[in-house]
Order: sequence, then structure tokens, then C-alpha cells
Amino acid sequence: MKLSFDRRIFYTVLFAGLPAVLSVMVLLWIGDYAPKTQWTLLLVILSFWLGVALSVRERVVRLLQTFANLVSALREGDYSIRARGARNQDSIGELAREVNALSQTMHDQRLGELEATALLRTVMAEIDVAIFTFDGQHRLRLVNRAGSRLLGIPQERLIGSSAGELGLAEFLEGEPTRTVQRSFAGGSGRWGLRRGAFREGGLPHQLLVVSDLSRALREEEREAWQRLIRVLGHELNNSLAPIKSVAESLGSVLRRGERPLEWESDLQHGLNIIAARAESLNRFMNAYARLARLPPPRLQPVDLADWVRRAAGLETRIAVNVLAGPALSVRADGDQLEQVLINLLRNAADAALETGGAVSVSWRKNGNYLEVLVEDEGPGLPNTANLFVPFFTTKPGGSGIGLVISRQIAEAHGGSLSVENRAPLPGCQARLRLPL
Repeated sequence: MKLSFDRRIFYTVLFAGLPAVLSVMVLLWIGDYAPKTQWTLLLVILSFWLGVALSVRERVVRLLQTFANLVSALREGDYSIRARGARNQDSIGELAREVNALSQTMHDQRLGELEATALLRTVMAEIDVAIFTFDGQHRLRLVNRAGSRLLGIPQERLIGSSAGELGLAEFLEGEPTRTVQRSFAGGSGRWGLRRGAFREGGLPHQLLVVSDLSRALREEEREAWQRLIRVLGHELNNSLAPIKSVAESLGSVLRRGERPLEWESDLQHGLNIIAARAESLNRFMNAYARLARLPPPRLQPVDLADWVRRAAGLETRIAVNVLAGPALSVRADGDQLEQVLINLLRNAADAALETGGAVSVSWRKNGNYLEVLVEDEGPGLPNTANLFVPFFTTKPGGSGIGLVISRQIAEAHGGSLSVENRAPLPGCQARLRLPL
């Protein structure tokens, strides 16, 4: 039978004092003492021996029970209890201080968790995005007020309902991020869906976020129309104003009774101006139509080295330094990517020819993306804010759509395009990023 800890302490103390007690008893019985004295001393010794053993057991057990109560309070979440009587240069005192420090640390962590949870609940309640959490059986476990408004059902009635009953079952399957056209009790339109997984209590759960895209899309559409009208109005005024002025001048010449000797040459010159401005306006409209008719990419394997060297070889005004990178291939539209690189190399060559600098193109792998860098040693750009504004150009005779089309092509491939100055080095750097 296994003894308990307090009994082991008691027996250990008894065994520790047993040799001394036996020695005293032997001395008493062999000494010249009266029997009454022997029995009295023996009784005192035995009582003292048992009393010390019980006292040691009591103190050890009480101390352990105290620390057990402290740990139990911590386990129950009560961090207000502290151990008292901690002294320096004392092992029990060091243990008490450590337990108190642990209690304070857990108290601070618990307070931080409560504050973070309160903040999270406040954000979820006030945010204008519908948030739902479902357990492994697709039962709703949490919903915010925006989600309740979206479904048109009070929150207390939603909890515990299945995703099928709420009409959200299809959103828990398929692509985790997508856009859908859907009608709910709280509104209809285009909705952005984002789905993620997390674990609570060791069990899998799903988080579903539904955001209304209609309002943002309408705002973007309104801003796009405003930009379009501003650009079209500017270009139309630039062409129609001189046409109107020249037409009025020619009309006044024709209405005169006596025309000047050179009126035919003035008429021809005015008609040439009208034709030139009309042709310029026609080129502008064709360029805008080209922006609107960019076809979707037709994906196929494209060898990176061949693509870069082929595009670099088409720039004949300056030698392009090709810095070879890793052997890679991407799934992309080769014709569109070639057009992008041609545009970037042409811009770099235009800048480098102004200063007699060089042009280089290189590529590298950066995580899950491919980066193609086109660098020049030109004068740099005084302002990069308007580079991707349609028809904005800093080059005489430039169309202002090359970089715009290039960025559209990059984004259609899931990538991006940026142009920035190479501080502190002279020139610019164009960075084309494409997913691998």
C-alpha cells in the first residue's frame, strides 16, 4: 500500500529521531535511576518525539496546501490571491515570490485579453461588413449586427441555425475569395466573399466575411466617368477651339466683298489647320478605344530568357544590357508581355539617349513572384504621380498610353507595374511583377 505524502513526512521525522530516542532509553535503563524517574523521562521523551514529528508534518502539509490553493485560484482565474511572508535568502520565500509574480503576469495577460476581446466585439458590432462564424457542422456560432441586417433576422434567432437554412451554404464551399451577384433580405447587388478557417476549443470553425461592393463600385464608376469626361473635354477643347477660330476667320474672309490677294492661300492654310486638328482628334479617340478594347490574356508557357532577349533585340537605338537571371517560365500571354517590355525598354532608351547613359534589363525570383527590372541612366523623372494617368506624357509627340496599357496587362496577369527614380543613382527603374 502506497503511503500518502504527509504520512511519509511523519514517518521520516520519526525515523530521523529514532536513534537518539533509543540511545536515551538505553542510558535511562542502565543508569542508576529510580523506576519512577525512568518512566517519567521516557514518557516526556516519547511525547516530545511524537510532537516534533507531528509539528513538522503539519507545517510541511500546511505550506503545500497553501501553495495548492494559490495554484488552484490561478487555474480558476482568480489572480487577486497572494502568498504572504516571503523572506529573502529563504527557499520558501523565493517560491512565494515566484508564485506572486506568476499571478501578476497572468492577471496582466488576462486583462489584456479582456480588453482585446472587448475591442474586437466592439469593432465587429460597429463595422459595416457582415461577419459569420460556423462550426464543423455548419451551424452559426457568431454573427455581428451587419450580418443580422443583411439576412433580415434578429441576432438571437440566427445563432444555432444551419448555413443551409440561412442561404449561406454555397459560400462555405468553393473559392475562399470571390465576388458574387446575390439578393439578400437586407439588399441586393455585388458582394465580396472572404472565407478563412480557425480553431476554437480544438475544433475547426470557418469565418465568413460578406462585404457590399455595390456602393464602392458605384463610387469608382462615378469617379471614372468624371476622369473620362475631364480628359475628353480637355482634348476636345484643344481641337475644337482652333477649328472654330479658323472657321470663323475663313468665314469672315469669304463674306467680304473684296477679298485680299492671298485669300486662297489663307483659305488653304486654314483648311490644313482644320484637317490637322481633326486628324489629331481622331488619333486621340482611336487611342482611347485601344485602352477600352484590351483583350484578356491567353495563358501559355513563356520562357523568360527568350522573352527578355527578344524584346531587347528590338531596341536598335541603344544596346540593351541583358543581365541573365534564373531559368524560369511563366504562364502568360507572350504577345502582351512582349508589348509591355517593348514599351518599358523604349521609355528607358529615350531617357538614356538624353544623357548618353546605358539601359539594362534583369530578372529575379522574389518569393512566389517574378520581378523584371528595366533600369536606365537617364535624367530621372521630376514627378512620378501622373505616370499612369491616360494621355499624360513628358515626351514630345508621345501618346501617353504606353505605361497605362502596360500596367493593365500586368494587372490582368495578376501582377503589378511600378516606375520610380533610382535614388541615389541617376535614372529610373521600372519593376514588373508577375506571379509564378
